[in-house]
Amino acid sequence: MAGLLYMILLALSLALGLAMGYCLRGRRLLKVERLVLGVILVLIFSLGFSIGSNSEFLTVMPSIWLNAVVLLALALLFSVVFAKAAVKLVKI
Repeated sequence: MAGLLYMILLALSLALGLAMGYCLRGRRLLKVERLVLGVILVLIFSLGFSIGSNSEFLTVMPSIWLNAVVLLALALLFSVVFAKAAVKLVKI
């Protein structure tokens, strides 16, 4: 039940952000970009803190690093490929 509530909150947050972005389009949003960067940095910090505080994860980390590197490389590769394909399709 809590998972469903989180999904609903995420969907509502996304919908609210889309509505606000639609209403504020065309305006200078430099401060919003800085806020987004700050929030992203806080999220990355909290992710690192969560990983660093999990001793169980840290003990298995040396054995999974190669899988993580392969997944990272594939995610990066396909992101670039799909971004280039999207640019060609949309003709930005």
